[in-house]
Amino acid sequence: MICNSSASPGLALFDLDNTLLGGDSDYLWGRFLVEQGLVDAAEYEAANQRFYDDYRQGRLDIHAFLRFALKPLTQHPRSRLEALRRRFLEEKIEPILLPAARRLIECHRRRGDRLAIVTATNAFVTAPIARLFDIETLIATEPERIGDHYTGEVKGIPCFREGKVDRIQQWLRQWKMDLNAATFYSDSHNDIPLLSRVGRPVAVDPDERLERHARAQGWPILSLRQGPEPVRL
Repeated sequence: MICNSSASPGLALFDLDNTLLGGDSDYLWGRFLVEQGLVDAAEYEAANQRFYDDYRQGRLDIHAFLRFALKPLTQHPRSRLEALRRRFLEEKIEPILLPAARRLIECHRRRGDRLAIVTATNAFVTAPIARLFDIETLIATEPERIGDHYTGEVKGIPCFREGKVDRIQQWLRQWKMDLNAATFYSDSHNDIPLLSRVGRPVAVDPDERLERHARAQGWPILSLRQGPEPVRL
């Protein structure tokens, strides 16, 4: 079994986009902004697609992307942003919550594992999604805020590629745990740096590059999209 409920408690880390979700929340937020007429449709959608393709190809300039992705947060009052986010969750996120992902999380919860979502997508978008999964700890890219206003800059290290490892290690300093006690679930080859550091890496509906790497390393491969229960591939 991927999650053995009788095993000793440890640490269960979950990527979010295309792992626990049947889609990419960062990309969908951009599409939502276009649909709401809040950004120039042609220009923004083209850039959003380009950055998404770069991510999938492993050539994303994370700082260029974050300047693009965080800019809309600077252009509206926080109350307006939060109202938009509520609609976004209802229209774009709730339909792609995977039942098998919930069951996997609940198995780790019953086992007594400490749970965390670890995602490159910014915390403005992902904090309420983590709450939908009833996971308290979210380690995400943090948009900088001064008072009640977003600046468009990043606070600290972006939670991307090697940055995920750095952010997790910062978080673990407060607990008597290390990455050897961790299981990490991810779909993306961009997460190989963290997958390679944990005691139990699991590829979930992996992209082609991660699937090749996982098979070469003998890592478990899991699908959360083929039915109500996790399926070993």
